[in-house]
Amino acid sequence: MIKNEKYDLIIPVFNEKNIISLLDYLFLNSKKILKIYICYDSYKDITIKKIENSNYNNSERIILVKNPFDGPCEAVKAGINKSRASSLIIYPADDYYNAVILDKMHNLFLEGNDIICPSRFMSGGKMENCPLIKYFIVKIISFSLYNFSKIKVKDPTNGFRMFSKKMLDEISIKSKVGFAYSLELLVKGSKKNYKIVELPAVWIEREDRKSNFKILKWSKQYLKWFFYALI
Repeated sequence: MIKNEKYDLIIPVFNEKNIISLLDYLFLNSKKILKIYICYDSYKDITIKKIENSNYNNSERIILVKNPFDGPCEAVKAGINKSRASSLIIYPADDYYNAVILDKMHNLFLEGNDIICPSRFMSGGKMENCPLIKYFIVKIISFSLYNFSKIKVKDPTNGFRMFSKKMLDEISIKSKVGFAYSLELLVKGSKKNYKIVELPAVWIEREDRKSNFKILKWSKQYLKWFFYALI
């Protein structure tokens, strides 16, 4: 696959009332977005109505992708299967801080990296307003993998990440819930010696929105890839 000068975005959504302002923000701050795949579970999702009633309706750059199953993990996989770009970024639907680093991530891809990891825990990154239990679990996983595995990434659980399509075509995603796909791909990619790089990123938990991070429901699959990384 020839590396092109643009990349796709995959955005799993669930009733995103501010989706239009997010799309405006993304296109304003990035000059290299090829297409954005909006991946949704249900036709009743208000995200779809918001887009259909906007200037983005029928845009060749905004592609609506129906998730054949349920949840963000399956939605991401549906988007990946549709993308034809040589690299793609999985981007959170409520992230209004990191569009400024998207083109930088793509530049790192063009330098030969396969997994580009925005990091909240390296110098220049930050994580604010995070629920204490979520922060505690994320930090334990990050510390353990960095110090006791071969994965020298300071923010391994972040679902916001860029991947080469070549790698995604060669590694099948087994995860089915939450954002476990991101840790799975990082672990499998590391074991297959794909090139990995980090850059600073910001995450500020929105106080007006309930977190979709379901610790108990998703923990089994996160732990599966956590222990696999330690082998």
